[in-house]
Amino acid sequence: MEFPGLIVYWIVIVLMMTGFYIVISQNNLVKKIVGLNIFQVSVFTFYITMAKIKGGTAPILAQGIEVYTNPLPHVLILTAIVVGVATTALGLALVVRIRDAYGTIEDFEIDTQDRELER
Repeated sequence: MEFPGLIVYWIVIVLMMTGFYIVISQNNLVKKIVGLNIFQVSVFTFYITMAKIKGGTAPILAQGIEVYTNPLPHVLILTAIVVGVATTALGLALVVRIRDAYGTIEDFEIDTQDRELER
């Protein structure tokens, strides 16, 4: 495989590890949601790049066209984007409710308040 083709995979790996690092290292719930979104974008990018065939065209029957690209992965990613936006909206709504209940969106402060209530 040639170098420009591999650069996309390095971008996917960097995005994936960045998102994962944000999720595990941050205590702020909004930052965790942003990290999950970055991770999600890396998966989308990986799936779309795997679906592209070099020299492939749209699946329209015509004379002289022999290599077609399957449009199904692109359609699935469009659906995943819609689900991702809805999930992000739900997550942010939950963060707002958590802030109303606990007065903070920091992970460790919420855990501390929960442990004090159990005593």
